[in-house]
Parts: sequence; C-alpha cells; structure tokens
Amino acid sequence: MLGIATPANADWINLTGAETAPNIAEIYVLDDQVRLVLEVAVGDLDTFEALVPDDWLNDPDIKRPPLSERLRQFSMETFQVLTDRGERLLAEVVLIEPRLRTDRQSPFAGMINPYTRQRVPEAPADKRVLYAEIAYPFSEQPAALTFVPPQDEEGRAAVTLGFITYHKSVPVIDFRYLGAPATLNLDWADPWYSKFNNPNLKRHHKSALMSFLYVEPYEVRHEILTRVKDLEAWMDLGLRGDEYIEVDELEPLKQRIGDFLLTKNPVLVDGKALKPILDRTNYVKVSITGIQLVEKPERLEISTAIVGVIIAYMTEGMPQQVTVDWQLFTDQIQQVPATATDPAGPLPSFVSPDDNVLTWTNFLKTYQMPTVRQVAVADTLGDVKIPMGSLLFAALILPVGWRLRADRRAGKPFVISAIMIPVLLGGALVSYPYTQISVGRPALMAGELDDTQAQQLLQALLKNVYRAFDFRDENDVYDKLALSVEGDLLTEIYLQNRKSFAVQKAGGAQARVKDVDIQHAQAERREGDTPTYAIRGQWTATGTVGHWGHVHTRRNQYDAIVTVQADQGDWKISGLELLEEQRIDPAARAATTAR
Repeated sequence: MLGIATPANADWINLTGAETAPNIAEIYVLDDQVRLVLEVAVGDLDTFEALVPDDWLNDPDIKRPPLSERLRQFSMETFQVLTDRGERLLAEVVLIEPRLRTDRQSPFAGMINPYTRQRVPEAPADKRVLYAEIAYPFSEQPAALTFVPPQDEEGRAAVTLGFITYHKSVPVIDFRYLGAPATLNLDWADPWYSKFNNPNLKRHHKSALMSFLYVEPYEVRHEILTRVKDLEAWMDLGLRGDEYIEVDELEPLKQRIGDFLLTKNPVLVDGKALKPILDRTNYVKVSITGIQLVEKPERLEISTAIVGVIIAYMTEGMPQQVTVDWQLFTDQIQQVPATATDPAGPLPSFVSPDDNVLTWTNFLKTYQMPTVRQVAVADTLGDVKIPMGSLLFAALILPVGWRLRADRRAGKPFVISAIMIPVLLGGALVSYPYTQISVGRPALMAGELDDTQAQQLLQALLKNVYRAFDFRDENDVYDKLALSVEGDLLTEIYLQNRKSFAVQKAGGAQARVKDVDIQHAQAERREGDTPTYAIRGQWTATGTVGHWGHVHTRRNQYDAIVTVQADQGDWKISGLELLEEQRIDPAARAATTAR
C-alpha cells in the first residue's frame, strides 16, 4: 500500500553537460591496453572517416586505403594515445557498428549552470551514432598516458567531445570535455590515486575514506565508506590472495569489516555511549552518478573494492549534541571528509589526526518532531450550530405559558402573560442569527461527508500511518499505527510498508515519507450503528532516504478505497482496497524507457 522510494537534493550533479556532447569517448586503461569506446555523431563522421566501413559508403567505386592503413592514420592524427616514453600506441578495431546514442541525458539539460551562467547543453536530437570499440595495446605498463583528441591545423578541437576515463574499474574523472591533450599519471599499485595533470579533470568522489553522520528523530547513524585496501593498515583481511577478493570470500570479509568498524570511531549522543547496532554492510562502487551498490556478487580487485558500513544508534528523540571520535588514519590518509546531516541539510567538514572529533550541535530552532495523534470524530464531522439566544427565549415561554394557564383558571387578569408570549417568540426569532455557537457534531448525528471533509480526514489518517514509520523500534511503530489502524490491518500494513519502502539502491534502507498530497477524496456512508465511511481517494506519497552522502527519492501515486470507522470517539482505518499503485518519480520513468 504505502510504497514510496530514487535521486535528489543532496546529491552531486554534473553540470558541465559533457555527458550530452555530440561525440562521446569512454577511455578504459587496462593492464595491457587502452580501450576506447566511441560514439560518433552522424554529423561528425568526416572527422572519424577512418573508422567508417567501406559498405557504409554510397559510392562503391571510391578508392580508400585498406583498414590497417586507415587505423594507422587514425592512431597518428585522429585520436592519439602516447606513453610517457614518447611511444604512440597503434589502434586495433574490436567492433564498429551503427547504434543509437546511449541515453546520458542530464535532468538539468537546458537549465542555466549557476556557476558558469551558461546553459547546460542538451543531448542531440539525432540519436544515430557510429559505435566503435578500439584497442591500443601496450607491452609495458606506462607511468603516464597522454590522450590527444581530433584537432584542426591550428591545434583547436575539431569536434565537441565529451569523455570519461577509468583506470581499471576506478573512474578517474567525471564527464568532462576533451578539447586539448590531457596527460594521465598512472598509479598501477593503487589506481584510486591515478590522476590527470590538469586539476580541472577530476572526479567528485575523490576520497577513498569518508564519514557520514546522520542525525534524525529517534535515530543517529554513522556511515563509513572505505576501500578494502586501506583496511589492511588496521586489520587482517584474511584473504587467500593479494590482488582479488574471490566471490566466496565476499560475505565473510564483509562481516569481519562490519564487526571491526563497530568497535572503532566511538559515537557519543548527548555525552552518552549508546549501544551501536550494525545496520548493514554493502560493497559499493563509485560511478558517474555517485555511490552505487554492487548488486550481484562478483570477483573484486582489492585495490578498487569499496565497502559501505552503516552503524545505527537508537535515541529517545532529537539529540542536542552528537560527536564522532574518528580514529582511522594512515600515512597516506591524513584528512577524511566528514559530513553531518540533519533535517536542515548536510554540513561538510574534515577530520584529521590533530582535529579528529566531528561534532554536530542541535541548532534547529523551528524544527517540529514528527508526531502521531488520534483523529477525533468530533473534529472531522463539522460543527452543529446551536442558537443559544433562541433557546433561552423558548425556555422562558414555558413558565410564562404555565402562569397564563393558571391565571385563566383562577379568573385572574392575564393580559401581561398573554403579551409576554408573543414578545418572547419574537425575541427567539430575532436573536436566532446572532446568538448561535458552534459545537462538534456528535457521532450519532453523523451524516454525509462532503469532499473537503473526506480529503481532510484521509490526509490526517494517512499522515499518521506514514509518520508511525519514522520511529525505528518495531514496538513503537506498532503502537503508533494502532492509533489510526484497526488491529486486523496492523500486521498487513506493517509488512507491506517495510517491503515497499525498502530502497534497493540504498541497500534495502527504509525511506521516510516527507510529503502526502491528497488529490481527490469522496466519501460514501456505510450502513450500521457506528459511523463508517468508504473513502475513494487518490494521493501521492514522496519518501527519501540518505546514505553515504547520496539521497534516494521515490514518489508513488495511489488510487484506493479506504474504509474508516469511528472507534471510541476517534477515527481508524478498518479496511483498505488498493485499486492502483503507480511509481511516478523521474528515475522510474527513465528505467521504464530503458527497458
């Protein structure tokens, strides 16, 4: 029912637009070769003419050099790869074929980059490309490689070329433009530290060890990203080899790393050492879109494998101060990026051996804790108007009438009493519009709910349900759900929510719903002694979960019949029929298009 959760406000977004350039080069530096993957726009085929197959030409009589000679020319003039020894590597074709452009469209395409004030380029409308995989073999691993893109006679870029470079499986840069020769210094022992001479050519996630502190109501999380190779300085990895983590070693190693970090970097919440809970441990990888889980077990290089560990601490509410005493440094790692995130957003900083305590202090002045309150029947049925003045005049008529009747029987004058009755009736009529007071409508007087009342009632109950999952202890969640859900539905909603809120890209973490928007609601009164309504409602729910500095967002749309029933003066959900559930966030649409 209540599934929500994919990418958002705290994430880093590449605004250069290079990933949407007309031509794309993906460069992979491997142990024995450079692998170049090209996507060439149809309009720039002249520049890359050497790669165009003969059977693509309209005129079969055109005389061209053989492919081997064209590839030599390509290596010397079009896309050059030079070693630090001055050797120019020769290209070999692996694959050439027509394709459609890989969709790398940025969500910010067409918008103004706030830093450069330039418009972020959009992907070309023509999706046709020449797709080529080119190998540049080498016999001896170079200390550096220089990549020279196509240039004109004056040394300017001949085409617009976006590129990204990997050393083995590590991205060295984010997408950038390659408009001039670029030299990459290679660290073969540890590819994480390979880098370009040009300081503008770098990746956003450049640190191998990072600390993230999340402070939320009822929970504090300390999340750590670390390379397996760096852990060798602090613990025995217990692996069979020095180069790879074999598939059967992944789970045992992951558990050992989690247990090790559970005892390091102590966290104090309001000065107290709370019990640490190992929430989850995952293998992750750094990609151009941020941190991603390694979803399928695979053989990993020790030098590039990264592990993410999440340690949770249960709290009573919102702490006033949280500290992390960071203990893990090496000769090479003397500064660790550390980010503290609370409901107001992230606050980045660093820890070092001389300043190794990360401190978060509660400066949230207007923040309100999530609450779950029962929805009273009297507060949702509307008010009853009581004409107090009219009732008072009407009450006075009774004794005056009794006196009039008594005087007539006794033969006494009754003129005054006879005059008082119409005066009191007139007073009741005149005071009716001016002396009314509003009181809550009793449940026994419940009638039909209009659309506005139905919408408000559904909003209040759904908000309660979603807020219940802000609590982290299972018993607390059940207790809060019970305030708005009948007992028979409790387990069903609890299990369904846990399943729907599990964000796979965040390692199964549970998203917290931040917004519920009721789009339409219409109520129908059900027969029975207890006020009961079947509300046909449509709403959207948006949830987020943040891990390792990356925010995942999910927005779902629902169409359902929610049965609500009065129970001891409060409304509760007693039935649920889900008619339709549709995921409507941008990432879901992109995934659907890709399939």
